[in-house]
Amino acid sequence: MQQKPIVIFDSGVGGLSIYQKVREKLPFLSVIYCSDSEGFPYGPKPENDVVDRTLYCLTRLVANFQPALAIIACNTASTISLPRARQLLDIPIVGVVPAIKPASQTSQKRCIGLLATPGTIARDYTNRLIHEFAGDCEVIQVGSSELVHLAEQHLRGQTINPEDLKKIIEPLFSGNNWPDCVVLGCTHFPLVQELLDSVVPAPVTWIDSGEAIARRVASLLEEHYSHHEGPVEHRFLYTGSDKSVRSLLPALEAMNFSEITCLDNCLTGNAPSG
Repeated sequence: MQQKPIVIFDSGVGGLSIYQKVREKLPFLSVIYCSDSEGFPYGPKPENDVVDRTLYCLTRLVANFQPALAIIACNTASTISLPRARQLLDIPIVGVVPAIKPASQTSQKRCIGLLATPGTIARDYTNRLIHEFAGDCEVIQVGSSELVHLAEQHLRGQTINPEDLKKIIEPLFSGNNWPDCVVLGCTHFPLVQELLDSVVPAPVTWIDSGEAIARRVASLLEEHYSHHEGPVEHRFLYTGSDKSVRSLLPALEAMNFSEITCLDNCLTGNAPSG
Protein backbone atom coordinates (compact mmCIF):
# COMPACT_ATOMS: atom_id res chain seq x y z
CA MET A 1 0.00 0.00 0.00
CA GLN A 2 1.43 3.36 -1.04
CA GLN A 3 2.04 5.75 1.84
CA LYS A 4 0.10 8.97 2.17
CA PRO A 5 1.88 12.32 1.67
CA ILE A 6 2.06 15.12 4.19
CA VAL A 7 0.93 18.68 3.49
CA ILE A 8 2.97 21.79 4.29
CA PHE A 9 0.92 24.99 4.03
CA ASP A 10 2.10 28.59 4.16
CA SER A 11 1.05 32.00 2.91
CA GLY A 12 4.22 32.14 0.80
CA VAL A 13 7.54 30.36 0.46
CA GLY A 14 8.71 30.70 4.08
CA GLY A 15 7.54 27.18 4.82
CA LEU A 16 10.18 25.89 2.44
CA SER A 17 12.58 26.22 5.38
CA ILE A 18 10.37 23.66 7.17
CA TYR A 19 10.15 21.53 4.02
CA GLN A 20 13.95 21.32 3.86
CA LYS A 21 14.23 20.16 7.49
CA VAL A 22 11.45 17.59 7.04
CA ARG A 23 13.12 16.21 3.93
CA GLU A 24 16.46 15.93 5.73
CA LYS A 25 14.96 13.95 8.61
CA LEU A 26 12.29 12.03 6.69
CA PRO A 27 13.55 11.53 3.12
CA PHE A 28 11.04 8.75 2.47
CA LEU A 29 8.02 11.08 2.86
CA SER A 30 6.21 12.59 -0.11
CA VAL A 31 5.37 16.25 0.47
CA ILE A 32 2.67 18.47 -0.97
CA TYR A 33 3.68 22.09 -0.37
CA CYS A 34 1.00 24.74 -0.83
CA SER A 35 1.82 28.44 -1.05
CA ASP A 36 -1.21 30.71 -0.76
CA SER A 37 0.42 33.29 -3.02
CA GLU A 38 -2.96 34.91 -3.66
CA GLY A 39 -3.45 35.58 0.05
CA PHE A 40 0.16 36.60 0.80
CA PRO A 41 1.12 38.19 3.16
CA TYR A 42 -0.95 37.04 6.14
CA GLY A 43 0.74 39.26 8.73
CA PRO A 44 -1.19 42.51 8.08
CA LYS A 45 -4.56 40.77 7.57
CA PRO A 46 -7.34 40.69 10.21
CA GLU A 47 -7.19 37.51 12.26
CA ASN A 48 -10.58 36.23 11.06
CA ASP A 49 -9.45 36.55 7.44
CA VAL A 50 -6.29 34.56 8.16
CA VAL A 51 -8.28 31.81 9.89
CA ASP A 52 -10.83 31.63 7.07
CA ARG A 53 -8.17 31.54 4.38
CA THR A 54 -6.09 28.91 6.20
CA LEU A 55 -9.07 26.64 6.80
CA TYR A 56 -10.34 27.08 3.24
CA CYS A 57 -7.06 25.92 1.74
CA LEU A 58 -6.40 23.16 4.27
CA THR A 59 -9.84 21.57 3.98
CA ARG A 60 -9.47 21.32 0.21
CA LEU A 61 -5.94 19.99 0.40
CA VAL A 62 -7.02 17.32 2.88
CA ALA A 63 -10.10 16.37 0.85
CA ASN A 64 -8.16 16.02 -2.38
CA PHE A 65 -4.90 14.42 -1.20
CA GLN A 66 -5.86 12.54 2.00
CA PRO A 67 -2.55 13.40 3.71
CA ALA A 68 -1.36 11.64 6.84
CA LEU A 69 -0.59 14.99 8.49
CA ALA A 70 -0.56 18.72 7.78
CA ILE A 71 1.89 21.40 8.90
CA ILE A 72 0.78 25.02 9.13
CA ALA A 73 4.23 26.41 8.32
CA CYS A 74 3.36 30.01 9.09
CA ASN A 75 3.76 31.57 12.53
CA THR A 76 0.88 34.00 11.95
CA ALA A 77 -1.55 31.32 10.80
CA SER A 78 -0.42 28.82 13.44
CA THR A 79 -0.89 31.08 16.43
CA ILE A 80 -4.50 31.88 15.52
CA SER A 81 -5.73 28.99 13.33
CA LEU A 82 -4.49 25.83 15.05
CA PRO A 83 -7.45 25.25 17.42
CA ARG A 84 -10.02 25.60 14.62
CA ALA A 85 -7.97 23.51 12.19
CA ARG A 86 -7.64 20.69 14.72
CA GLN A 87 -11.39 20.76 15.37
CA LEU A 88 -12.24 20.74 11.69
CA LEU A 89 -9.77 18.21 10.28
CA ASP A 90 -9.45 14.58 11.26
CA ILE A 91 -5.66 14.36 10.88
CA PRO A 92 -2.77 15.60 13.04
CA ILE A 93 -2.09 19.31 12.51
CA VAL A 94 1.37 20.58 13.45
CA GLY A 95 1.86 24.29 14.01
CA VAL A 96 4.91 26.52 14.06
CA VAL A 97 5.59 28.83 16.99
CA PRO A 98 8.62 30.99 17.82
CA ALA A 99 11.44 28.87 19.29
CA ILE A 100 11.59 30.78 22.59
CA LYS A 101 12.13 27.69 24.74
CA PRO A 102 15.23 26.34 22.93
CA ALA A 103 16.68 29.85 22.74
CA SER A 104 16.31 30.24 26.50
CA GLN A 105 17.94 26.85 27.02
CA THR A 106 20.86 27.84 24.77
CA SER A 107 21.56 31.42 25.86
CA GLN A 108 24.53 31.88 28.19
CA LYS A 109 24.07 35.65 28.56
CA ARG A 110 20.36 35.29 29.40
CA CYS A 111 19.65 37.78 26.66
CA ILE A 112 17.88 36.59 23.53
CA GLY A 113 16.50 38.31 20.47
CA LEU A 114 13.19 37.61 18.77
CA LEU A 115 13.05 38.57 15.10
CA ALA A 116 9.52 38.05 13.82
CA THR A 117 6.67 39.77 12.00
CA PRO A 118 4.96 42.66 13.81
CA GLY A 119 1.85 40.52 14.18
CA THR A 120 3.72 37.70 15.91
CA ILE A 121 5.48 40.19 18.22
CA ALA A 122 2.15 41.71 19.23
CA ARG A 123 0.26 38.48 19.92
CA ASP A 124 -0.55 37.39 23.46
CA TYR A 125 0.56 33.88 22.49
CA THR A 126 4.13 35.11 21.98
CA ASN A 127 4.11 36.97 25.28
CA ARG A 128 2.94 33.80 27.05
CA LEU A 129 5.80 31.81 25.49
CA ILE A 130 8.29 34.40 26.74
CA HIS A 131 6.77 34.46 30.21
CA GLU A 132 6.69 30.65 30.47
CA PHE A 133 10.05 29.73 28.96
CA ALA A 134 12.25 32.84 29.12
CA GLY A 135 11.10 34.59 32.26
CA ASP A 136 14.68 35.00 33.48
CA CYS A 137 15.94 36.38 30.16
CA GLU A 138 15.96 39.81 28.63
CA VAL A 139 14.08 39.36 25.36
CA ILE A 140 14.68 42.00 22.69
CA GLN A 141 11.81 41.88 20.22
CA VAL A 142 12.03 43.23 16.68
CA GLY A 143 9.12 43.05 14.23
CA SER A 144 9.75 43.28 10.50
CA SER A 145 7.41 42.78 7.56
CA GLU A 146 10.14 43.95 5.18
CA LEU A 147 12.29 40.92 5.93
CA VAL A 148 9.48 38.63 4.76
CA HIS A 149 9.51 40.32 1.37
CA LEU A 150 13.31 40.30 1.21
CA ALA A 151 13.31 36.55 1.86
CA GLU A 152 10.81 36.05 -0.96
CA GLN A 153 13.01 38.15 -3.26
CA HIS A 154 16.15 36.24 -2.25
CA LEU A 155 14.58 32.89 -3.12
CA ARG A 156 13.67 34.36 -6.50
CA GLY A 157 17.34 35.09 -7.17
CA GLN A 158 17.20 38.84 -6.56
CA THR A 159 20.15 40.61 -4.91
CA ILE A 160 19.50 41.84 -1.37
CA ASN A 161 21.18 45.04 -0.19
CA PRO A 162 23.12 44.27 3.03
CA GLU A 163 22.31 47.76 4.32
CA ASP A 164 18.60 46.86 4.31
CA LEU A 165 19.36 43.85 6.50
CA LYS A 166 21.53 45.91 8.85
CA LYS A 167 18.69 48.39 9.43
CA ILE A 168 16.28 45.56 10.26
CA ILE A 169 18.50 43.88 12.86
CA GLU A 170 19.99 47.10 14.29
CA PRO A 171 17.49 47.31 17.21
CA LEU A 172 18.71 43.92 18.44
CA PHE A 173 22.15 45.41 19.08
CA SER A 174 21.39 49.03 19.98
CA GLY A 175 21.36 48.57 23.76
CA ASN A 176 24.07 47.78 26.29
CA ASN A 177 23.18 44.08 26.43
CA TRP A 178 23.46 42.19 23.13
CA PRO A 179 21.75 38.84 22.59
CA ASP A 180 23.81 35.71 22.06
CA CYS A 181 20.80 33.84 20.59
CA VAL A 182 18.28 35.19 18.10
CA VAL A 183 15.00 33.42 17.40
CA LEU A 184 13.94 33.53 13.76
CA GLY A 185 10.23 33.76 14.54
CA CYS A 186 8.98 33.61 10.96
CA THR A 187 9.52 30.65 8.65
CA HIS A 188 10.69 33.03 5.92
CA PHE A 189 13.67 34.20 7.94
CA PRO A 190 15.82 31.02 7.87
CA LEU A 191 15.88 31.43 4.08
CA VAL A 192 18.13 34.48 4.60
CA GLN A 193 20.00 33.28 7.70
CA GLU A 194 23.37 33.31 5.94
CA LEU A 195 22.78 36.87 4.77
CA LEU A 196 21.81 37.92 8.28
CA ASP A 197 24.88 36.22 9.67
CA SER A 198 27.05 38.32 7.38
CA VAL A 199 25.79 41.63 8.80
CA VAL A 200 25.48 41.02 12.56
CA PRO A 201 27.95 43.07 14.65
CA ALA A 202 28.72 40.08 16.91
CA PRO A 203 28.38 36.30 16.62
CA VAL A 204 24.92 34.94 17.48
CA THR A 205 23.25 31.55 17.45
CA TRP A 206 20.24 31.60 15.14
CA ILE A 207 17.39 29.39 16.32
CA ASP A 208 14.30 28.47 14.33
CA SER A 209 11.54 25.87 14.59
CA GLY A 210 12.49 23.72 11.58
CA GLU A 211 14.28 20.88 13.35
CA ALA A 212 11.71 20.72 16.15
CA ILE A 213 8.90 20.49 13.59
CA ALA A 214 10.70 17.70 11.73
CA ARG A 215 11.14 15.78 14.99
CA ARG A 216 7.46 16.25 15.83
CA VAL A 217 6.40 14.95 12.42
CA ALA A 218 8.71 11.95 12.80
CA SER A 219 7.20 11.20 16.22
CA LEU A 220 3.62 11.41 14.97
CA LEU A 221 4.28 9.24 11.93
CA GLU A 222 6.70 6.74 13.49
CA GLU A 223 4.14 3.96 13.74
CA HIS A 224 2.35 4.91 10.52
CA TYR A 225 5.53 4.81 8.43
CA SER A 226 7.64 2.14 10.05
CA HIS A 227 9.27 1.42 6.71
CA HIS A 228 9.59 2.96 3.28
CA GLU A 229 6.77 2.18 0.86
CA GLY A 230 6.28 3.46 -2.66
CA PRO A 231 7.90 6.25 -4.65
CA VAL A 232 8.69 9.65 -3.16
CA GLU A 233 7.25 12.68 -4.98
CA HIS A 234 7.19 16.33 -3.97
CA ARG A 235 4.59 18.72 -5.41
CA PHE A 236 4.50 22.51 -5.14
CA LEU A 237 1.03 24.03 -5.38
CA TYR A 238 0.16 27.71 -5.35
CA THR A 239 -2.88 29.96 -5.49
CA GLY A 240 -3.38 32.96 -7.74
CA SER A 241 -1.39 34.00 -10.77
CA ASP A 242 1.33 31.97 -12.46
CA LYS A 243 3.44 35.14 -12.43
CA SER A 244 4.00 34.81 -8.69
CA VAL A 245 5.80 31.50 -9.22
CA ARG A 246 7.66 31.97 -12.48
CA SER A 247 10.78 33.45 -10.88
CA LEU A 248 10.76 30.70 -8.23
CA LEU A 249 11.14 27.85 -10.71
CA PRO A 250 14.95 27.45 -10.48
CA ALA A 251 14.85 27.33 -6.67
CA LEU A 252 11.89 24.93 -6.61
CA GLU A 253 13.47 22.59 -9.12
CA ALA A 254 16.65 22.59 -7.03
CA MET A 255 14.51 21.49 -4.06
CA ASN A 256 13.33 18.41 -6.01
CA PHE A 257 9.74 19.41 -6.68
CA SER A 258 8.60 17.18 -9.52
CA GLU A 259 5.38 19.11 -10.15
CA ILE A 260 4.66 22.84 -9.86
CA THR A 261 1.06 23.78 -10.55
CA CYS A 262 -1.84 26.01 -9.49
CA LEU A 263 -3.97 24.65 -6.66
CA ASP A 264 -7.12 25.27 -8.70
CA ASN A 265 -5.94 22.66 -11.19
CA CYS A 266 -6.02 20.01 -8.46
CA LEU A 267 -9.33 20.85 -6.81
CA THR A 268 -12.97 20.36 -7.56
CA GLY A 269 -14.45 23.86 -7.71
CA ASN A 270 -12.67 27.20 -7.84
CA ALA A 271 -10.71 28.95 -5.13
CA PRO A 272 -11.98 32.35 -3.95
CA SER A 273 -9.98 35.45 -4.54
CA GLY A 274 -7.53 36.81 -2.05
